[in-house]
Amino acid sequence: MLKKCLLLLPMMVLATTALVAQDSVSVKVNASERQGPFRPVWAWVGHDEPNYTYSEEGRELLKELSELSPYSVHDRTHFLLTTGDGTPALKWGSTNAYTLDAAGHPVYNWDIMDKIFDTYKATHTTPFVEIGFMPKALSLNPEPYEPHWPQRPYDTGWSYPPKDYQAWSDLIYHWMRHMVDRYGSQEVAKWEWEVWNEPDIFYWHGTVDDYCKLYDYTADAVKRALPGARVGGPATTGPGSERAANFLRTFLEHCVNGKNYATGKPGAPLDFVSFHAKGRTNFLNGHVRLDIGKNLRDIDRGFAILESFPTLRALPVVLSESDPEGCAACDATSHPENGYRLGSQYASYEADLLSGTLALAQRHHINLQGATTWAFTFPGQPIFAGFRAFATHDIDLPLLNLYRLLGLMEGERVAASSTGALNLDEVLQSSVRTEPDVNVLATRGERTVNVLVWNYHDDLLASPEAEVDLTVQGLPMKAARILVEHFRVDQDHSNSHAAWQAMGSPQNPSPAQYERLKASGQLHLLESPQWVPVEGSAIHLTLTEPRQGLSLLHITW
Repeated sequence: MLKKCLLLLPMMVLATTALVAQDSVSVKVNASERQGPFRPVWAWVGHDEPNYTYSEEGRELLKELSELSPYSVHDRTHFLLTTGDGTPALKWGSTNAYTLDAAGHPVYNWDIMDKIFDTYKATHTTPFVEIGFMPKALSLNPEPYEPHWPQRPYDTGWSYPPKDYQAWSDLIYHWMRHMVDRYGSQEVAKWEWEVWNEPDIFYWHGTVDDYCKLYDYTADAVKRALPGARVGGPATTGPGSERAANFLRTFLEHCVNGKNYATGKPGAPLDFVSFHAKGRTNFLNGHVRLDIGKNLRDIDRGFAILESFPTLRALPVVLSESDPEGCAACDATSHPENGYRLGSQYASYEADLLSGTLALAQRHHINLQGATTWAFTFPGQPIFAGFRAFATHDIDLPLLNLYRLLGLMEGERVAASSTGALNLDEVLQSSVRTEPDVNVLATRGERTVNVLVWNYHDDLLASPEAEVDLTVQGLPMKAARILVEHFRVDQDHSNSHAAWQAMGSPQNPSPAQYERLKASGQLHLLESPQWVPVEGSAIHLTLTEPRQGLSLLHITW
């Protein structure tokens, strides 16, 4: 429920800098200048641990994500085919889908798999199915098999190619047929089926040719089981590295011109292209520093590679992971550079990243379908531990409130500009290290306009607010006045971590404290809704936007 914040919380202790008044920023929105649909590319999430999906906290999170917008949220998870009893652990999970009986015959067991996908059905979540990893009985090098994070080695038997590609293909075929029998062909045809994860690094102990072979056998099995199913890949790491870029290029060339390992025919079926993009975090002179420029450079180069394949350019593209850094299961206590995850900086980063990603997709003429935030919830871990998450102990974090803001942005995107916005090429080259990026996205529905304004900077430092002068024009001439609701995510609003700190950071909050934390994690209004007069089809508003803050002006008539 959207509710007004009645509790003002003290500022978190941050590294300080001189608070020089920031120049006024002019934001202009033209609601009559439509720019096409605002596609819910943000409504994609993911996590390493498949068995967290059907936990009580996992189900509650997926339910919340599903209910915060009219769009279907997609979820992607690792380890869907690995061998084990389903006991969850950090960066590990299992379904025991494939074993062998005493005579060496395959045994397919879908009990745990059904728990995962039944949870998706119950919460109205769309699966983004990652096909991996290798069952122990099929692994080319099965021992040791199960990892114990963070001990090494982590890349154990689950990360190896199959010793029998036909047996692997049979497994995928039987899995697909089970999904079709249980959920129906029309439903399963809506899902994406992605082959493996980050095969250019330790997740795959084979060559790029070995991966192409795996892809061919997998795609063939998927299409035999359900011809209308959508299969793709290669889910490589950030193309900013030469290794990942070359792997992505080689895979795409194989799909276009290579000899198919499974069928012997030219090329391979490819219904979407996926790759990953990551930023970088640092703990510098006592404060967190992010690097959104690196995240965007990965996206820029990946889009450019795909753009160089004329026959593939129209394919949907999914960034199946796109995040500030690369380790969701590394907590903020052991890794202070990950402290951004608990506050509004994570939310402002993701808003800035979304804006940059949409701009790059337009620049490279990319059919962007989804950009996955690799964050979930971590049952059984200490409260506010600082894993990359939307919630902790069923208490929502500021990141989830960004999703609530985006869920309100319906209809078409409209023209919006800000004098405080940084040039995209400047961010690609230098990230956001000097001036902040005070930027805007706006949409228009049938009787609404939504204006999202944020104030992002790579450095988590106490800094001056931005004075924002906002003009929204192109409103209906018939409307004498309109209703404005101002939702805010910052240090003092929609921020459960700040409320927890104000309580003294209790590891075991009392029932009363827990309820206060739950309430503080909801999306809050900055002030009471107000009616604003329309003059010449326009309204004029002023607001201050704190550093790392986000505002949504929800305008209705």
